[in-house]
Amino acid sequence: MPGPRAFPVDEKVELDVIKARDRARHARILQSFSGGIVDFQVVGSFDPYVVGLYFTKVRLGSPPRDFNVQIDTGSDVLWVACSSCTDCPQNSGLGIPLNFFDPAASSTVSSISCSDNICASIVQTASAECFGESNQCGYSFQYADQSGTAGFYVSDLLYFDSILGTSLIANSSAPIVFGCSTSLFGDLTKSTKALDGIFGFGRQDLSVISQLSSRKITPKVFSHCLKGDGNGGGIFVLGEILDPRIVYTPLVPSQSHYNLYLQSIAVNGQLLPIDPTVFTTSVNQGTIVDSGTTLAYLVEGAYDPFIASITAAVSTSAASTISNGNQCYLVSTSVAEIFPPVAFNFAGGASMFLRPIDYLVHSGFVDGAAMWCMGFLKAPKNQGTTILGDLVLKDKIIVYDLAHQRLGWADYDCSLSVNVSLTSSKDEYMNAGQLSVSSSSSNSILFRVMHERHIAIELYIFLAVGSLFL
Repeated sequence: MPGPRAFPVDEKVELDVIKARDRARHARILQSFSGGIVDFQVVGSFDPYVVGLYFTKVRLGSPPRDFNVQIDTGSDVLWVACSSCTDCPQNSGLGIPLNFFDPAASSTVSSISCSDNICASIVQTASAECFGESNQCGYSFQYADQSGTAGFYVSDLLYFDSILGTSLIANSSAPIVFGCSTSLFGDLTKSTKALDGIFGFGRQDLSVISQLSSRKITPKVFSHCLKGDGNGGGIFVLGEILDPRIVYTPLVPSQSHYNLYLQSIAVNGQLLPIDPTVFTTSVNQGTIVDSGTTLAYLVEGAYDPFIASITAAVSTSAASTISNGNQCYLVSTSVAEIFPPVAFNFAGGASMFLRPIDYLVHSGFVDGAAMWCMGFLKAPKNQGTTILGDLVLKDKIIVYDLAHQRLGWADYDCSLSVNVSLTSSKDEYMNAGQLSVSSSSSNSILFRVMHERHIAIELYIFLAVGSLFL
């Protein structure tokens, strides 16, 4: 039986309004599905001298508009610059146009009032505040680099392509709560590497992965594979990338970040003399994985032994030097030949092995010799947090498994395809990137992502006769 008409038959309605209503309905329908996979394009690179960050594109509002946002697993909120922002950059050194979200221009936007239950739950996490005069649920928060943003929360449609079983549902959408920033400060006001906003993928309820997974639109797991060389790019998917080499370590419970139990560090197979208590998780201490950080940071008690060990290992083949306060080395041959392998050892017997290019950054040439500087910096004394940023995360599959409270990784060439689980209980899987999806049957789906300068996506679907599921 058809549902009631959404509009009176004698009243003319704009097509955009009808389409917006349909999209809202489709979003409600999607909520009845479980395990849909969502794939985001990735642009950018870890190289601090080129981009120094990875970002993706999100589509928001009705009609939908595109926004380039930094992929950040170290924060929770998705926010984009608002049309009323007075100090937001107007152009970007990244060569991309900057866009501003205009709530008045979207037919599906809803404001979040101070009395809204959503606002009350956000306030409890200290990510929101209430503006009494406007009755708007607002926010003001600061990142670790002392930059920050303020604005107000809205609810509107987020668009994505979702794959459910053998079916691709293009232009799917779901209402989400996100920030409309009216003010920026710190480095966020600079145009050098300006973006439209930040895509927070933290562990709190307000993050997009938490909002979508709580309504069973996506699995409660997401993964990325960030390409380290060439033009960068990579894969970012709301789903679980599968690889038999992935090792997992438990997440520290009741933390706002992706805190891990780091137990020791080894250089060239030898454990460093580090007091393990420097890795203990407390209010301002611990070890976190953060895709929003370009380099890596070690607490003082681990940094000094780490630098000393690396320097000693290359003392006969590389000249040690200090450049702008950073430990550097002058090298006349390949760093892979002379610098030692490093292992970060985590709880559960999971070790993350680092190549020299995972802890060094090429910083130019001096008198014909290549200068490589440590990409690991000393964490400020008052923070005491070890942070593993893009320098370490690149060229690896990283799986953030919130359902099982664990984080996994495996070395990987991120220009290749990856297998992504279709369900949490079966063996069916799907590829993102250059991908073919298969199960124990002979059916397959080919999902190809072409990695170019600005990531052009081409989607090819080949469905064999029969069902993917047995």
